[in-house]
Amino acid sequence: MPDRLDQGMQTRREVLGDAHVDRAEATKTELDLPFQNLIAESAWGNVWSSDAITRRERSMLTLALLAATGNFEEIPMHVRATARTGASKSDVMEAFQHVAIYAGVPRANHAIKLAKQTYAEMEEQDD
Repeated sequence: MPDRLDQGMQTRREVLGDAHVDRAEATKTELDLPFQNLIAESAWGNVWSSDAITRRERSMLTLALLAATGNFEEIPMHVRATARTGASKSDVMEAFQHVAIYAGVPRANHAIKLAKQTYAEMEEQDD
């Protein structure tokens, strides 16, 4: 069984893709190394590596939580990850509808705007 850091990096690559992780790893410094390891071990090695729920469900939860808490900067990254997690555009919109009801329409509206922009960029890249 790999340790949590190794497992986390493997899961992170599976969810976000090698290109994203390689770019992030290239900017890592001694200053932020402890933080980066914490995220790799905890978020990716524990939470995202758990098989208690599917990655599709985890994507939907993550996007809803990011929107609900106003952490919009990570929404495009997690929208791109849906190509690997199996969460459909419809799934994402359902998650954002929950955000609108339980956390506020402005947050859901902004998250939807970001998702639409990101999906458009993803479709351009596929051309």
